[in-house]
Amino acid sequence: MDVTYSDMAKMIDHSLLNPTLTVVDLELGLDLALAYDVASVCILPYYLPRCSERLAGSTVQASTTIGFPHGGHTIAIKQAEAERALADGCQEFDMVVNISKVLSGDWDYVRRDIQAVIDVAHSGGQKVKVIFENCYLSDDQKIRLCEICSELNADWVKTSTGYGTGGATHDDLKLMRKYSADHVQVKAAGGVRDFDGLLAVRELGVTRCGASRTADILGECRRRLGLDPIATNATTPTGY
Repeated sequence: MDVTYSDMAKMIDHSLLNPTLTVVDLELGLDLALAYDVASVCILPYYLPRCSERLAGSTVQASTTIGFPHGGHTIAIKQAEAERALADGCQEFDMVVNISKVLSGDWDYVRRDIQAVIDVAHSGGQKVKVIFENCYLSDDQKIRLCEICSELNADWVKTSTGYGTGGATHDDLKLMRKYSADHVQVKAAGGVRDFDGLLAVRELGVTRCGASRTADILGECRRRLGLDPIATNATTPTGY
């Protein structure tokens, strides 16, 4: 394979967003993310301070969600969430657009909604992934969101929360890569469950992938590259 382990591990945002995860689950998830040296951990907001503490000094970024999972929070609340997350050590913000406003065609509101979070994150030198929830949108709506995110200098456009009626599809990933500016990366979420799936979306230009099956995906990567397995007692929480 023409990839390194780091190439693949640094595509993974390890998801710890299932609302039923206990503190023990979250700690084990952080152990797993550190052991496999993934790109980031996207964790429940209340646990972000502890996440930031655990990841300090590593190459794994601390991330959390804004307006999750339905996107219907007011702009002021999303901005406040972002400010709190920044104070708690967030390095990457995964925000959900206001899906209702997208479907209603209120593009001025959608722009202001996204802008509010980007302004907070970028003011602190951090990054934003904008979640579309593509399963509810038309191609024209997805394209318009790509254009707005490009104009606002979002760092990533992201397919889905993992909690809608559908996740990342290859058609959507191709569309998002085509209609987003070169400086905007693409993240797949929901549906990439094995190493071959990760390789496939990488070929489409995806640079990040939300995953809960991190140990399975990266364990297979190490096996194919002839690397020793990683010894960890960490478990893989489900629900992303």
